[in-house]
Amino acid sequence: MAELGRLLTSMITPFQSGGEVDYERAKELAVKLVNSGSDGVVVAGTTGEAPTLTREEQTKLFEEVRNVLEPHFTVVAGTGSNNTEEAVTYTRDAEEVGVDAVLLVTPYYNKPTQEGMYQHFKSIAGSTKLPCILYNVPGRTNINLAPDTTVRLSEMPNIVGIKESSANFEQSAAIIEQASEGFLVWSGNDADTFPIMCMGGYGAIAVATHLIGRQFKYMMDMLLDGSVEGAASEHRRLLPIMTGIYDVTNPIPIRYLLGVAGFDVGSPRLPLTDPDEETKRVLKELISKYQVDLTV
Repeated sequence: MAELGRLLTSMITPFQSGGEVDYERAKELAVKLVNSGSDGVVVAGTTGEAPTLTREEQTKLFEEVRNVLEPHFTVVAGTGSNNTEEAVTYTRDAEEVGVDAVLLVTPYYNKPTQEGMYQHFKSIAGSTKLPCILYNVPGRTNINLAPDTTVRLSEMPNIVGIKESSANFEQSAAIIEQASEGFLVWSGNDADTFPIMCMGGYGAIAVATHLIGRQFKYMMDMLLDGSVEGAASEHRRLLPIMTGIYDVTNPIPIRYLLGVAGFDVGSPRLPLTDPDEETKRVLKELISKYQVDLTV
C-alpha cells in the first residue's frame, strides 16, 4: 500500500453564506494545509460535517481536493456510514474519482455487536481496492470497536490502520502490540498523539493542525528523532489549543478560529451553530497565545 502520511488534517468543509459547499475555498484550504505541515487531508470526516453533506457534495469534494493537490499529498475520503450498503456506495464513488484511501467510521445509532462491526468493515473493504482506515470514536458513535475486533480486521490486506479516538491508551497499546504487521495506528485525538506515538503509534489525524500544522509536525518529528524530552515539552506547550478546540462540539471552535485567523470558511450547517459570545471570547484568547502556521 502507498505511504499515506503520519500527519493528516481532518479538513473543514467551507460553506458559502447561503449554506452551499464552497468548493473553491475547500481547494484553497487543502493546499494551505499541506503547505503548513500536513502530509494530506481527510475530506468529509467528522470535522468536515459529513452527516450534513449529500452524496453528490461528498463526491465532488473528493474529486476537487484530489485534483488540486500534488500526487504526493494524500487525500483520504470519509465514506463511512451506519448503513453498510451506503458506505459501499460512497467508497466506490471515492475510488472512481481517484482518492488515495478511505476512512470508515464505526456504525452509529444501530449499536451492532462486535461481529456485526467486523462484517460491516469486511464488506466495505471487500468492495474496494483502496486502503481502508478504521475510525473508532465512541464519544460520537456510542459504540467501541474492541481491540480484538480491530486485530481481526487488520488481517485483511487493504485494512491498513485505525484512527483511534477512544482515549483509552490500554486499548491503543493492545492494537499496536497485536495487530498484523504494518497495521498503523493514528491518534484521533490531538492531545493523545504524543502518548500514542510513544507506544509505537504511527501518527495523527488531527484538527488543531488547521492552525498549528508546522508546530504539531515539529513535535512529532522530534519524537521520531528520539528527542523525547523536546517533544514532551512541545506537547505540553500545544496542549491548551489541542484540547481547547474541543471544549465545544467539533468543528464549531476550529471553524470559528479559522475566521479569526483571517481565513473565513462560513458558518456550520444546522444542527450545528456558530459559537456564542462567551465561547468566542475564550477562543480568541486561546488563539492569541499561539503563532498561526496557516498562511492567509
